[in-house]
Order: sequence, then structure tokens, then C-alpha cells
Amino acid sequence: MGLTSRKNISDWFAGLKGRLSDGTFAPRGNGSGLMAVSPLLVFLLVYLLSSVAAGDFYKVPITAAFLIASVYAVAIGPVRGGNLPDRVAAFSKGAGERNVLLMLWIFILAGAFAGSAKAIGAVDATVGITLRLLPGKMLLAGLFLAACFISMAVGTSVGTIVALVPIAAGIASQTAAEPALLVGIIVGGAFFGDNLSFISDTTIAATKTQGCAMADKFKANLWIALPAALAVTVLYLFLGRDGGAPVAAEAVKPLLILPYLLVIVLAVCGMDVLAVLVTGTVANALIGILGGSVGWIGFLKACGDGIASMGELIIVTMLAGGLLELIRQDGGLEWMIRGLTRRITGKRGAELSIAALVSLVNVCTANNTIAIITSGALAKEITERFGLDPRKTASILDTFSCLVQGILPYGAQMLMASGLAGIAATAIIPHLYYPFALGAVALLAILLRLPRKYS
Repeated sequence: MGLTSRKNISDWFAGLKGRLSDGTFAPRGNGSGLMAVSPLLVFLLVYLLSSVAAGDFYKVPITAAFLIASVYAVAIGPVRGGNLPDRVAAFSKGAGERNVLLMLWIFILAGAFAGSAKAIGAVDATVGITLRLLPGKMLLAGLFLAACFISMAVGTSVGTIVALVPIAAGIASQTAAEPALLVGIIVGGAFFGDNLSFISDTTIAATKTQGCAMADKFKANLWIALPAALAVTVLYLFLGRDGGAPVAAEAVKPLLILPYLLVIVLAVCGMDVLAVLVTGTVANALIGILGGSVGWIGFLKACGDGIASMGELIIVTMLAGGLLELIRQDGGLEWMIRGLTRRITGKRGAELSIAALVSLVNVCTANNTIAIITSGALAKEITERFGLDPRKTASILDTFSCLVQGILPYGAQMLMASGLAGIAATAIIPHLYYPFALGAVALLAILLRLPRKYS
């Protein structure tokens, strides 16, 4: 997912690997089967059926759907002979899990940074310069390539989204471009690097669980990701062929774009994402107060408003963490894993089962790194049993987890993007051309046994 400090990735992975080996990720409850995953089904049914009844997917708060599913997940414990206080404790443990809390701190700091940057005029300045540098016909493709490059260098989709989504939203407000389209471009490009970067935690998890070198996995993965990226770039050139983005009329103060440049450069240099956001927010304060564009009280208010805009995102993250912990504890993940691998025949079927396995686990965990680690051991067993290439397996794990994570309306990246842009996460999904293209190419690579060298 790219939420973890690169300085601590090795320790974090080692800890998660230890939890996998010592049984922390194994089901501890005595329940299994469809009942174990029924809370997730309740969430999907409540959200989908309510949206269909309302005639609008944007009218149904995702927080309410998660709340109903969470209450159900806790309540079915006593019905099956469990203890209500223990269920609440397990739910709370999931909601307060280390990586969930890390996401919350990032959301809070990202809100403060985005709010204060907007208050001092950094967004308007960056939009103005972007419109001057990018011709109207190149605007869509340029934003996509910028997101690909930054995510590749940073190794984190969240960091890329935090840096570029406010700019994309600002450009949309000054042009005829649809906000959801521009945000979808950034989110798609952000997953290009999350899937390929050597410093992405998904890359590290995929290669470590399969026992292959990062460089080898990169080469295998590039044959899947690059065609998808090229196809989407051509599509954006076609969609933007009639673009005529107006050049900003007012003079732009270059100093105001410093916070965004600082965030990008520091992230590329390897600084912890939390430290990057704090540094960027401090830069906003200094530039705004010393430059006279905002006072101390105004700065505090802007930070508070930015944090408040992340409220729904924070609530969804905690509810999802608690809900998924109960599903894991009841054996839901193990049940899905066994069902997927029961009737594997041949290498093509083995690769498809690995893709389905990591995808379903990702749907349940809403965290692609944890999905890779959770399913990695079984994927390795399948790889050895059917004689698959570990490099191809690592590529499949990373690619399909990024695909699913990129389109989940309750995933951290989508929620972050929607919070920063002020639009519904479900409004962005139809414009996620790169994740869908990546999935299509990855599926073809399995069905057609490509690339030959790794198949």
C-alpha cells in the first residue's frame, strides 16, 4: 500500500512474517465457512441494494454500511456461542491495529497539509504553473506520466495521491475537465509505481514471500505494467486532443509551490511519509505567515478544516479494521483460501488461483501489502507444486493486489483521493483506466502464458 516508512519496511515485513508463521494470521475461532465471511457480504448487500434503491451510488454513506456490517459481525459471535465482550475486544483490536493507526496518522497529517496549502494559495499557484507548462492537449497524459514517475520514485501510492490530487482538483476547477477524471488519472498513475517500484512495500512483500530477487520480479512485472501504461497514455492523448486549458491570467508566485515540491523531493529522497507531511505543513505555515497570505489563527483553522475533511475516511478505516479482524479470527480468510485451491489443474489454473486468492484477501483486508503476506505462503506452495516461476508468481501477487486495492471504494487510496478532492470515491472508479488496463493485461499474460521466459 505504500503507507509504511521505507526505513522501517524491513522490520515491519519481518514482524508481519513472524505473525504469519506463529499463527497470528491463522483463524483462532471455531467458526468457518460462509458464516465467517458473512459480515463482508452484509456490507456489500447493504451498500449495493441501498444505492440501487436510491438510484444513486453517491447518496449512501459508506460509513453507515460499514457500521451495520460491523454491528452484525459483533452480534453473530454470541449467537454462535461466543462472548460479546470478547467480540467487542477483538473488533477494537482490529480497529486499533498498528497499521490501521499508522494510516490514521497519515490521513490526519495529510488533511492538515492539504488544508493549509490551500489556505496559503499553494494549490492555485501550482495549478497556474501546471497549466502554463502543459499544453491543453497534453494535460491528461502529462498528469498521468507525472503520477507514474513520482510513484515509481517514491514507492508509495498514498504519497503520490497526497502530493498530486489537490493539484488535479485545482486544475479541474479552472478548466472544463471533470474532477473525477483528473483524480482517477492520479490514482491510476500512483499504482504504477506502487506495483513496480523497488522501494514499494508490496514489491518487498511479494519478492520476500516467493524468494526471488527484486530485479527479476521487476523484469517480469514490467512486461505487464508497461503495455498497460502505454495504452492508457495513448488513450489520454486521444481524450485530451481537443483540450484547450486556459493559461492562468494572474501572475503566479513561484514561492507558493515550494511546499508541494518539498513534499515530492523529500519523499523521493526516502524520508518517512509522516515526516514529509509534517515538514510540508510547517513550510505552509512559514510561507503563509511570513508572506502575509494567512495569519496564525487562519493557519490553525485551515489545518483543522483539513483534518475535519478526513473524518469519514478515518471512521471507515477503523470500522473496516475491526470488521476484517473478526472475519480473520472466525476463519473467513482460511475458508476462502481452501476453496480457491481445492481443484487446481495445470499451470494456468494455478496462476489464476493465485490471482483470485490475493484479490479476495485484498477485498477482505483492504490492504494490498497484508493481502500479499497473508496469501504469500500458500502462493509459494502452489508455485512449487505446479512448477511455476517464482518471479511470475511475485508479479501476479503484486499486480492483482494493486489492481484490487486501486478500485476498492473503501481502500485507503480511494478514500484519501476522494477526501482531498471533495468527491465521492465511487465517482472516481469509472475513470480508473490504468488499474483496469493493468488487470486486463495481467489476465491475458496468464491465459496466453506470457511472457514466455517466466511462464
